[in-house]
Amino acid sequence: MGKVKVVTDSTCDLSEDLLKEYDIAVLPLYIVMDDVSYKDMVEATPEKIYEWADRVKKTPGTSAPSIEAAVEFLRPFKEAGDEVIYLGISEDMSTTLNVFRLAADELEYERFSPVNSMNLSTGIGLQLLRAADMAKEGKSLEEITEAISEARVKVNASFVVDTLTYLARGGRCTQVTALLANTLKLKPCIEVHDGTMGVGTKYRGSTDKAILKYVKDREQKLLNADPKRVFITHSGAAPEVVSQVRSYLESLNHFENIYETRAGGVISSHCGPGTLGVLFYEN
Repeated sequence: MGKVKVVTDSTCDLSEDLLKEYDIAVLPLYIVMDDVSYKDMVEATPEKIYEWADRVKKTPGTSAPSIEAAVEFLRPFKEAGDEVIYLGISEDMSTTLNVFRLAADELEYERFSPVNSMNLSTGIGLQLLRAADMAKEGKSLEEITEAISEARVKVNASFVVDTLTYLARGGRCTQVTALLANTLKLKPCIEVHDGTMGVGTKYRGSTDKAILKYVKDREQKLLNADPKRVFITHSGAAPEVVSQVRSYLESLNHFENIYETRAGGVISSHCGPGTLGVLFYEN
């Protein structure tokens, strides 16, 4: 008799320690540079991406795994008799979820449950850890799927972007908008709602002041959040900025676990360095 296995893709931005602790398996997406595809966080790190992007003045492409790669990824779990729940990047942002569906069909994997997280980064990570907690408690695949699907709308995922240069290079805003925002030191807050990204408050000033203002603007929601865990996820923010955010969250005396994670290649390639978000479940 197998177990309920939680699997995901590399956009979840969970640390290796957390993936190991919660026994979560990851299939990488791909980063495309100079027409060559590299496995996210295996062959392409954020540092490598930033160096390439700044050199060629472009944003790398990203792509979902192949169906063949997903089949080989899932095959050992089926052979072990495991039941599998997949939670990965929002279906509105990538075809990865459908790739997993097709792979499961090819394997005739009946005990496979694909769930649209409607999120990205540790907005997925929060759901993965909750699903893994439930699996450890002995909950069934159906119980976990239902609970995670119902609670996904309560995930509060947002990020403050330090520079719009990378978003402009990727066509997600105009070069003129990016130049104006960078000149005026505007730091837009990108929020995830219903599986898609939109722009919220635009903060102005230095990066550290903008990020602290962003976090403090969420104080009431943070104090009413699920106290189990909160994530500070960033794409290479300055250590002193991360430390200030952590100190602020600790001062709330609300969360049992404050995790810091680095964004992987997919998120970093679109948002660029210096991006930081605080992510949590609302109650």
